[in-house]
Amino acid sequence: MKDFIAGLPKCELHLHIEGTLEPELKFELAGRNGLELPYSSVEEMRAAYAFDSLPSFLKVYYEGMQVLRTEPDFYDLAMAYLRKAAEQNVRYAEIFFDPQAHTSRGVPFDVVIRGLRRALMDAEARLGVRAQLIMCFLRDFQAEYAMATLLESLPYKEWIAGVGLDSDEKGNPPVKFAAVYERARQEGYLLTMHCDVDQENSIEHIRQAVEDIGVNRVDHGVNILEDQRLVEVVLERGMGLTCCPISNGYVTDSMKSEAIRKLMDLGVRVTINSDDPAYFAGYVGENLEALQGALQLTHEELAQLERNAFEITWLPRHLKDAYLAEVDAYLATAVR
Repeated sequence: MKDFIAGLPKCELHLHIEGTLEPELKFELAGRNGLELPYSSVEEMRAAYAFDSLPSFLKVYYEGMQVLRTEPDFYDLAMAYLRKAAEQNVRYAEIFFDPQAHTSRGVPFDVVIRGLRRALMDAEARLGVRAQLIMCFLRDFQAEYAMATLLESLPYKEWIAGVGLDSDEKGNPPVKFAAVYERARQEGYLLTMHCDVDQENSIEHIRQAVEDIGVNRVDHGVNILEDQRLVEVVLERGMGLTCCPISNGYVTDSMKSEAIRKLMDLGVRVTINSDDPAYFAGYVGENLEALQGALQLTHEELAQLERNAFEITWLPRHLKDAYLAEVDAYLATAVR
């Protein structure tokens, strides 16, 4: 089964590029930029990744990205992930980036997006991995800052597939950003939004995202099982949920594998992703392996998870169909 997962054509839709910053690269970028890190070694840094909640993770996450200063830094960050993705047979990825986490500390928007964009273009040409960017707003900042960031993105909108919302959810409901999302929709951006697992008012936040904001998909979102009506709305619209089992196990009490199983059984387009793999010790392949071990998923079920992911991508129909055909061909050959 591990070999089957390794060869399975994959699609990743919930991946924070800043969350792929491995300790080795963090030390390299710190040296390049003349910065001191509060750790003496890679091992000591990894040992500090002991999270038991979303806020405890975010503290280390934002602290770590201080080493990202220049366009080559962002290029190297993205290329490191895309090389890893290619090794795991990720055929396509939609990648979150957090511009406010950089502009708020003096790094220009242009520096961030040019470095990332150049890496995406090189990865497609050299590695055969196609990717698009999703610009996330930090929900614990003001909505006005999100709107300003949206406006700043417009000269680059051909490089950005859509917008998302992440960071600390407590006290920062989706409706706080309703006007920002409406403007983003008017500008042609597609819409997604984090509804993190087991947060305060989780189900109400999912309802706001789905019904008040009208997102195209929901990131995380397993708490939707608390409201059968919302499950039916998601099924009716063919919406997807981008779930992250290993990260769930770091910031909640479990991987939520049984909830993922129930969503699969209900026919919800649930997908499996890695979230912040440098901090949660698992890229998409390891997430699929962990979930398969927990649920004893069959070859067909694993392939269906990837079908779900390719189906809810923000790609033209002909590209979706091409990737779906790859999954079907692989399954037919692998289980023959």
